[in-house]
Amino acid sequence: MKEFKTTFWMDFTIADAFGESAIRDTFNRAFNEWKTNTEYVTELVIVLNWKIWQHWEKGDEATAKVYDELWKQADGWCMENLKGEDIKYFLRETD
Repeated sequence: MKEFKTTFWMDFTIADAFGESAIRDTFNRAFNEWKTNTEYVTELVIVLNWKIWQHWEKGDEATAKVYDELWKQADGWCMENLKGEDIKYFLRETD
């Protein structure tokens, strides 16, 4: 497992126990706070992707779909807004 600088994995794991609204709240807080930090927003996208697969493999399709929606939102924002070295970093780390 990649060594993260953030607590996003733990934050979302805690949110998982409280359901969709907690997952969305955790995403909104993390994304709004850290979207201008390339390393952190990249980690957020990676964690969201991993959470999709974690829940899909457990057979929890509903939660996987929530994470997929949030992943698409964060990934799309990065693809549209990161430039230069920042987008290179993002693409390298998420490849």
